[in-house]
Amino acid sequence: MADYVDLNGVRTWYDERGDGESLVLLHGGFSDSRDFAGNLDRLADRFRLFMPERRGHGHTPDVDGPIAHDLMAEDTIAFLDEVVGEPAHMVGYSDGATLATLIALRRPELIRRLVLISGGFHPSGWIFLPDADAKIPQQVVEAYGQVSPDGEEHLPVVAAKLARAAAEDPGLQGSELGGISSRTLVMAADDDLVHLEHTIALYRGIPDSELAVVPGTSHPLLHEKPDLCLRLVTDFLTTDAVPLILPIRRAS
Repeated sequence: MADYVDLNGVRTWYDERGDGESLVLLHGGFSDSRDFAGNLDRLADRFRLFMPERRGHGHTPDVDGPIAHDLMAEDTIAFLDEVVGEPAHMVGYSDGATLATLIALRRPELIRRLVLISGGFHPSGWIFLPDADAKIPQQVVEAYGQVSPDGEEHLPVVAAKLARAAAEDPGLQGSELGGISSRTLVMAADDDLVHLEHTIALYRGIPDSELAVVPGTSHPLLHEKPDLCLRLVTDFLTTDAVPLILPIRRAS
């Protein structure tokens, strides 16, 4: 069921499906909930699934002012408070993983289990960042125009806002990640837009975390190996951690 809700003055679109424990999926930048089509949206068979689309993305219109991580994190927190109405599992992909990290630090009581896919906690972790002067791929232009209420011609405005936000974002320090209390799965492609060393730093910085590097994939790993990604996320969300026979990192 698709619907709209007003969040901090933004008429925000979201899709809600399924029954069970609440699970929120946060899409990437320059994208929308179709990031999860044919892969993680199948989790609606097990969960009450929410897929909100952020300001200036997908069906949600752009509004005056920036599109910054702080604002989008607060919008998503409002979504959790006003629409979900209970602690939820959260999966963030790409820029959505960055937002999920911020939310887990700001409002830990809202997050049950956390999955961070191909995301970064500091701008230095990305191999390249959005560039306002770069040509936008036609595939991105067409996908935006198919659903945006602002029309295809508005995409350069959104792109400039996202590029500025990336350039001005101070990011988090690795030491701050220790404030994430949720059991967390850090997941990435082996040929990702995020440096593998940064992914490992994210994993090492979160105390109760697990790591999955999906072989033979790039940043769109959810579409390249949808069944494997779905299995990894489903297993993490539905089973408890197993006792380790020879723990090293977790020995304490």
